[in-house]
Amino acid sequence: MKRENVTTVSEFLLQGLPIPPEQQGLFFTLFLVMYLATVVGNLLIILLIRMDTRLHTPMYFFLSALAFTDVSFSSVTVPKMLVDMQSNHKFIPYAGCVSQMYFFIWFGCLDNFLLAVMAYDRYVAICQPLHYTTIMRQERCISLVTVSWLLCCFHSLLHTLLLAQVSFCGNIAIPHFFCDLTALLKMSCSDISLNELVIFVEGGLIVSLPFFSIMASYIRIWATVLRNPSRKKFFKVLSTCGSHLLVVALYYGTIAEVYFFSSSSVSSNKEIAASVMYMIVTPMLNPFIYSLRNRDMKHALKLLVNRMKFCKSDNLI
Repeated sequence: MKRENVTTVSEFLLQGLPIPPEQQGLFFTLFLVMYLATVVGNLLIILLIRMDTRLHTPMYFFLSALAFTDVSFSSVTVPKMLVDMQSNHKFIPYAGCVSQMYFFIWFGCLDNFLLAVMAYDRYVAICQPLHYTTIMRQERCISLVTVSWLLCCFHSLLHTLLLAQVSFCGNIAIPHFFCDLTALLKMSCSDISLNELVIFVEGGLIVSLPFFSIMASYIRIWATVLRNPSRKKFFKVLSTCGSHLLVVALYYGTIAEVYFFSSSSVSSNKEIAASVMYMIVTPMLNPFIYSLRNRDMKHALKLLVNRMKFCKSDNLI
């Protein structure tokens, strides 16, 4: 018989994190602190970049866009996860689940593209320093971010529309703490060959093209450095690109662990742990990675603190 693609469920059950009940409180506090650190840290980066005119450069413009994306990426899933950890009602409506999946794919894709744009910015700064201001002018920077937003929007919309054609007949328990596309497709009782094909082809391109562009940018950078090697040039490149390379390694390392290197024999608990890494830990670490060894960001933070002290003393007077 021909199976009609009609959704027969109105909500899903999120099984959540594989944490023993007696440790729920501890992990709730831990993840709450990490989420708050993510929000405060990334919003602080955006504020500092907006306030300090010395930070109005392409590199910091892209960094502020990445900070906003990291806050949004974590906020799509983490608040719901925290609520579920303190509640017995872990259901999510069908529309809410699809919406969560849409924004999760959107902001995850945007992280991917912004890292590639930032690598291109570093390539131009190091390999073509005399033409940097001409190439990375404000209009081009805005265009690069806008195109990234639009491409990721269409990418997410494509997978969401394809998921809307899938039927869910009986099982509504998602073995995860959020509505992951691959987990939803495994629960389907209809033909998902088209979904899998699009994920493999289009999704593979969306991930691999930015990744290879990052690799190409850094190959060109190191080729330029090694053409006339010097200790001063080496440490300058390392200080300029080190933070970005570390973020790239964290992001793609955890993504690969979940979606490429895992198999049916790998425990789902390990996949969930890797998901926590790139969804909670990496966005939290980004502000520290980009700020701790950055003199410009430290100077902007001191200016902000001094301004706050000055305003407080004026109020007391």
